[in-house]
Amino acid sequence: MGAISETWQELRALLRLEGFRKLFTVRLVSQAGDGMFQVGLASLLFFSPESQGTASAIAGAFAVMLAPFTIVGPFAGVLLDRWQRRQVLVWGNAVRVVLTLGMAGLMLAGGVGWGIYAVGLAALSVNRFLLAGLSAGLPRVVDGPLLLTANSLSPTLGAGAAFVGGGIGFVLGLMFDPGRVKDSSALVCAALVFAVASLLATRLGRTQLGPEEPAEADLRGELTKVARGLADGARYLVARRTPGQALLAMAVHRFFYGVVFIASILISRNLLEPGNQTAGMGTFAVVVGLTGAGGAVAMVLTPTLSRRTGPQGWIAVMLLLAAASQLLLVTTPERAVVYTGAALLGLAAQGTKIAVDTIVQRDAEDEFRGRAFAFYDVLYNAAFVGAAALAAFTLPDTGWSRGVFVALAVAYVLAALLMATRGARTAAVLAPGRPLRQPTTPA
Repeated sequence: MGAISETWQELRALLRLEGFRKLFTVRLVSQAGDGMFQVGLASLLFFSPESQGTASAIAGAFAVMLAPFTIVGPFAGVLLDRWQRRQVLVWGNAVRVVLTLGMAGLMLAGGVGWGIYAVGLAALSVNRFLLAGLSAGLPRVVDGPLLLTANSLSPTLGAGAAFVGGGIGFVLGLMFDPGRVKDSSALVCAALVFAVASLLATRLGRTQLGPEEPAEADLRGELTKVARGLADGARYLVARRTPGQALLAMAVHRFFYGVVFIASILISRNLLEPGNQTAGMGTFAVVVGLTGAGGAVAMVLTPTLSRRTGPQGWIAVMLLLAAASQLLLVTTPERAVVYTGAALLGLAAQGTKIAVDTIVQRDAEDEFRGRAFAFYDVLYNAAFVGAAALAAFTLPDTGWSRGVFVALAVAYVLAALLMATRGARTAAVLAPGRPLRQPTTPA
């Protein structure tokens, strides 16, 4: 009880920080728009009568939508280390207004086509860029022991806001008869929310989110050095040990999670609600909502219990919990089992992410932090693209496969054992002779 009381005191302390409140508000509103946008996108690509419901088709759509993130991520890191992150939040959300309204217009005019995919790619790429900026800017408004609690509160409640926004988008869709107007309604609503997020970001000081000394060299010349800059950042993360290992753990978890996510779409559409796309989307919405509820539980448990295990130990515990969720799915594809597995996996995913974010923010100094979180996005999304490829070849069209879930459970256990027994607990201090600048922050 004492640890829980301490956590709530820290939450209240966070909310007393003016900079944190403003950044937190931008995150909540922006991610609520994300939820609406994602519901609109899911309706278009996975649950509309025009979409195909096979495992290969759904996995292919995910691969197409996520593959460019591995290209956007590196450029995002360079820009986040040279542009004022507050301006990124303002203009990024403004760009999303235009893209989302354009996507809704394309849907009304011609239905699902390559234009929808192209604009969707751009909008989702900007979204990942904004999330990286929010994470990179957080240590500028919170420091010290409150950073762990901030990492629990901000991304988790941001994800909760996305689920609420998605729920609103889904309810809006129920107000219209099946068709293009219904499929585009959530997109129009999302554009309005993105506009509000852009305005809210202007309340932050122009330089408040850093970087302190942004680069002033020619942007075109800097962009040609992206590969070298990312290589330096990767070497830094590996040399510091703890942030590099944390990012690898998150990528591995994301790969396994991606297979389950695609399986959930297939189970909702083709197994639990065959032939009824609206009901299938409603079932999938429940799965997503329960995943978010699990993440909300992680928000409370992680700051309390990870103090005893350390963030690396907590990651190992969450990976074991993810293994348990897969073993549960092995038993039967009944609705209650699918829902329970979703909640457990949501807890494990968010608990892992909180710990990883904390390690990277704590052990990567500001000079490399933008590139660290951009590289985070590269691994995060590349892992999901890989998961889509695996799902296309291993999952049946119903989404439920006892063999796949057993394999995922075993893989999660092995990852947990490696993190528990081989994971570094202390960041390495770089030698003065290394090509990278030695960090001044102790491990």
